[in-house]
Amino acid sequence: MSSVLERRLVVVSGKGGVGKTTVAAALGLVGARRGLRTIVVEVTGGAAGDAATGTGRLASLLGHPEPPAHGVETPLRDGLWTLSIDRDRVLAEWLRAIGGRVPARVLTSSSSFQYMIAAAPGAREMIAMVKLWELAEGRRPANRKPQGGDLLGGERDYDLVVFDAPATGHALAMLRSPHTFGAIARVGPVARQAGQVRELLEDPARSAYLAVTHATEMGVTETLELCAGLRRELRREPDAMIVNGTLPRRFAHGELQRIAALDGTAVAGGRAAATVAKSDPATADAATVTAAAVRAANAVHERALAQQRQIVRLRRGAGTHDDAPPVLRVPFMFRPELDLDALERIADRLARGL
Repeated sequence: MSSVLERRLVVVSGKGGVGKTTVAAALGLVGARRGLRTIVVEVTGGAAGDAATGTGRLASLLGHPEPPAHGVETPLRDGLWTLSIDRDRVLAEWLRAIGGRVPARVLTSSSSFQYMIAAAPGAREMIAMVKLWELAEGRRPANRKPQGGDLLGGERDYDLVVFDAPATGHALAMLRSPHTFGAIARVGPVARQAGQVRELLEDPARSAYLAVTHATEMGVTETLELCAGLRRELRREPDAMIVNGTLPRRFAHGELQRIAALDGTAVAGGRAAATVAKSDPATADAATVTAAAVRAANAVHERALAQQRQIVRLRRGAGTHDDAPPVLRVPFMFRPELDLDALERIADRLARGL
């Protein structure tokens, strides 16, 4: 992973709920710390039922008080920005660019336009990917200033674009969209843009992929599906797999034996608790606490073992070849909710792994 932060675009994806937005935000912190002008991008909107990333969650994680307006590159701290791309809105902007004076709302509401979008699956995804390409390559027209939600212009260039992609299936659909449109539009500006985006996504010198998962059976299964999808669609492997929320193995073999010895005492004490409670309540309370502590210790140990088994499965599924993607663990944060301090700690762990 030594070269991940040297790429122009880093795509972060994984099963929904495994913390990919957290990892993307933490990676943004790492980039900014290293002096890279970094922007973390999320995508919202799209067809009904589409699974997109959260609106403004990135900004909230990074300590911004309000969700940024769609299409506005919002500064969060020195060297770090965030951007939310609404797929419907960028589609309207594209329509304004090709439709002249015809209002975008008129075009989007027409039945012929809706038929065209239905006949060309991935239109919104393709246009959103073009915006990522513009950010990563610094190819936005310099004479166009960003105004409100206008993503077609701008004067700011970035060293690193971190894309908080949707969950696995929808992310693969977005990454597939340049190929889809390249096949539909074989010539012309759309075909050219599709080719440029696909070249960026396939180029290991300019783009990287991070697969985020939990150490659970379902999470690992979906991560291996993401790996297979990247191979199939882009002939790429993940540059790293990040296992979020891992637990430490707290007990050595000898400690587990001593805990097992306590278990017998605790059970006996627990059975006798009702008998001795009136005469010796302190003894009964101690037995109850001991039994609870033994159960908690065994539960934590078993959960850590279960996670370890899934991490081994993840490593084997990714392959045993020399260039198999490394697995980086991010520890579970024992706090009621994730705050900026916890995010900084996760960034520390990623920085060591990167």
